[in-house]
Amino acid sequence: MHRHSLVHELPGHIKLVAFFAFIIIAVLTPIQQWQSFVGYFLIIFLALALSKLPPLTLAKRATIEFPFIIFAILMPFTAGGEMFDIGPLNLSREGSIAGLNLITKATLGVFCSMILAGSTTAHSLLAGFVRIKTPSLFVQIAAFMIRYLNVINDQMARMKVARESRGFQAEGIRSWPIFTSTLGALFIRAYERGERVHLAMLSRGYAGTLSSLSLENVQPKHWRVGLTFPFLAALSFLIGRVLFS
Repeated sequence: MHRHSLVHELPGHIKLVAFFAFIIIAVLTPIQQWQSFVGYFLIIFLALALSKLPPLTLAKRATIEFPFIIFAILMPFTAGGEMFDIGPLNLSREGSIAGLNLITKATLGVFCSMILAGSTTAHSLLAGFVRIKTPSLFVQIAAFMIRYLNVINDQMARMKVARESRGFQAEGIRSWPIFTSTLGALFIRAYERGERVHLAMLSRGYAGTLSSLSLENVQPKHWRVGLTFPFLAALSFLIGRVLFS
């Protein structure tokens, strides 16, 4: 989602530092310190407003959290310990606290990830990992995955057209053997494509590093803006700690 905003202008490594710092602070906060989480969600809303990301798209992508929500809802009914009643329901106090902790922190993590992914290009993100001294092997694997994912998708689309041109129609469980053979063929083709790409890279002087990842220029204002978010999170943590104690 390429847009022009204050968050989009930040270099990738600054956003990564802010992202990991915010997540660490949120994860280390006990759920009983609810005042801090109010501050964390306000910070998320501020980042969303500054990033100008489309709300509808974010709402669709947030559905990835549904498995965590379902698991969190079940925890008060399955955990042991002290029990309490809400109407006809008999719930576990420990399970309720654990479920609330899971759903709150998962929501923060999902929205932080969406802001990072929606405001950062793949190139900027990879260059950011290089700047924060991420192991080179991890960066290379991520770069190749992003670069050739579209190639695999195109190959899958061609194989789908080939199946349909032969009159294939997906009809329940009887179609599974066709899909499994398709996955096997896709794996073989992807492996062969990877071999050809690797040989082509070696012929062009590849020596284990990606020289194409140019690093972004950084200005002091970028650090001031980027570190504002974890600073506000740390402030919310301290305020919540004082009020909780």
